[in-house]
This record gives sequence, C-alpha cells and structure tokens, in this order.
Amino acid sequence: MSEMDERNRRWTLALGVDPEAEGAALSDSDRRMSEALTALYGDGDEAPKKGRGGLGGSAPRVAKWLGDIREFFPAPVVQVIQKDAFERKGLRQMLIEPEFLATVEADVNLIADLVSLRGVMPDKTKETARVVIAKVVKELMERLERRTADAIRGALNRSQRTHRPRFSDIDWPRTIKANLRHYQAEHRTVVPERLIGFMRHQRRIVDLDEVVLCVDQSGSMATSVVYASIFAAVMASLPVVATKLVCFDTAIVDLTEELADPVEVLFGVQLGGGTDINRAVAYCEDKIERPTKAHLILITDLYEGGNADALVDRLARIAVRGVNVIVLLALTDTGRPAYDPALSARVAALGIPVFACTPDQFPDLMATALKREDVAAWAADQDIKLIRSES
Repeated sequence: MSEMDERNRRWTLALGVDPEAEGAALSDSDRRMSEALTALYGDGDEAPKKGRGGLGGSAPRVAKWLGDIREFFPAPVVQVIQKDAFERKGLRQMLIEPEFLATVEADVNLIADLVSLRGVMPDKTKETARVVIAKVVKELMERLERRTADAIRGALNRSQRTHRPRFSDIDWPRTIKANLRHYQAEHRTVVPERLIGFMRHQRRIVDLDEVVLCVDQSGSMATSVVYASIFAAVMASLPVVATKLVCFDTAIVDLTEELADPVEVLFGVQLGGGTDINRAVAYCEDKIERPTKAHLILITDLYEGGNADALVDRLARIAVRGVNVIVLLALTDTGRPAYDPALSARVAALGIPVFACTPDQFPDLMATALKREDVAAWAADQDIKLIRSES
C-alpha cells in the first residue's frame, strides 16, 4: 500500500467516512473496524445511520461489538471506548446481561460499576460478575501485593540469619553464592541444598501496629473503594500489622472479617448513598485499642453529609491521643481528586496530612506511616499536592 493510500485509509477510519463510498479503499478488516466505531460514535451525525451500526438493546449484539473492538485495539484503548459507550449509549443496563459481561474488557472502573449494580443482577449474572471481579482482583494483587509486603513488612531482623527461612525471607544472593558448587549445567540452574535467610522478630499480638482503613463508599469514591479493599486484604495477610477495613456512607459496614477473600469484600461494599463521615470515624475510634500504635487512614472526598464541626473535633481528639491520622482524598490511578476544599483545609489545620495518592504510591505511604516518619514530607518529596490550611 502506498503512503497516500495508507493516509486515506487512516482518515477514512478516523472521520468515519462511509466505507461504501468511492475511494474508501477499506479491507474487510477495516470495514469491520469502521462499523464498530460508527456504532458508537456515528459518522459525524448525532446517531449512526439507519442500518449502519448502532449498539441497540440486544446483549448478543453488544457482545459482538465488544469482541470486534477487542480484536482491533489494545486493552487501554478498549477501556476508553467502553467508557464512552457506557456514557453515550447508556450501556450500564447491559452489565446485568452475562453475555455482555463475559465479553467486556475488565478494569477497576468496571469493577466499581459491577459492585454498584449487583443488587439488580440476576443470579446467573452475579456468578459471571464474580468471575470477572476475581480476574481483575487477581491481576491487581499480582501487581500490588509484593510491593506492599516488601514496603511494610517491618518484622525482618536483617542483622541475623537463619538456615530455615520462610520462602519470602530467603536471602537469594547469599543462598546462590553458598550453593554454587551445586550448579547443574544441563539444567543451567543452581540446586540449593542450604538456604540462608533473614530471622524474623517474634512479635506478640500486643506489639502489632493497628491499621484502620476507613473508606467512603459513596458513588464518587467507587474506584478508591476497590483499591482500598485490595490493599486491606494484602495488609491483613501480613503478620506484622493488625488491619481493619470499615466502609461507610450513611451506614457503616465492617468488612474486617472478610479480608481473607478480597472478592467477598467487594461484594460486601454498598456503593452509593449519602455520607456521614463523623459517624464512621466515631465507629473506628471505638475500635482502636492502642492509640500510640494505631494508624487511621481515612479515605474520603470530605463531602460531609453529617456534622462537619463534630468531625473536625473528633479528628483533633483522635490525633491528640497519639493516633497517626492520614486523610486520602482519593486512591486512584490519576491521583486527582474532587473534594470539599473548605473542610479539607480545616482538617489540614489540625496538622493532619490531607492529599490524594495513586495505588503505586500507597505502599511507600504505608511504610512511611508505620515508621512514624513525616508523611507530609514524604508526600512533598513525591510531588504530591498537599492540602493547606486556610490562612
């Protein structure tokens, strides 16, 4: 194909020119791609032409359309197109159809949609939704678990060695060096007969740091809820912190007992509704057993539907008792929150760090908090915008 033909092809696909028009010169694959895009975006009119595309109201038709866009575009682009489809064509209603759900390219935002819609899903769709959620959770756990564990596992005593380490505590450089004589040339690997690893501190339960994740589950915080639930599950699996997860809107749901199964945690979340932050913080305050060993991570946009004055007084009292209080306005991939600036400034005036962060930054944030280092200074080093108190 000449450079001019390729240019014409790209413009045809970009502008949505009628592929049947003279000079369109589209292959069968290009025509399918054009039809998939036209079904959503039209070809310059408000709606697709009669008989040409359109997502319609049929789950099998939408499933075919999703299959087409997944064939032609990489996953990040598919997610953008899906988001446009949900907003432009009202496809959220299609999420209750298992045929649609089995085809969709899942991400954190889709998980939030599924959680919010599960109350209207038929049983067969709930099972499909659970499979989709489990797949995304598994991918996120693989991405975040090791970093989180490495960042906040404060129970390793690296000044002492043991020859019976747990797998996660093996000192691989020393182990390989000690077993070089056991190198197997035919397999191109070392067979370690002697393991060398780090000795763990034997810490009693009463010595453990307490981490309470108090998460706003109003609709605007949906993505933050997903990430917070996964991090809570990761931290609950570590023997060096005692982790609690409390989600709230105007009601409070304590999901601490479900943390062994992050998928079950997400199915216990009730997205939507109002917001009573003060009531939720009061509940968490009662759950804190050792204030000087406790960390309260309040994840909310601070749009308080309850008593804002009482909330500020309560946060001040908790901080004075020695609890390490941090307010995250969002825990999302963008790290750009929408929040109440007036209440945020009042909370910041208490000396409590108030900011948003991304999931990739969260493990280091928790490591800094657990070491009782200056979280505000850490955030500044990360070029994270801190909310300042009103002058």
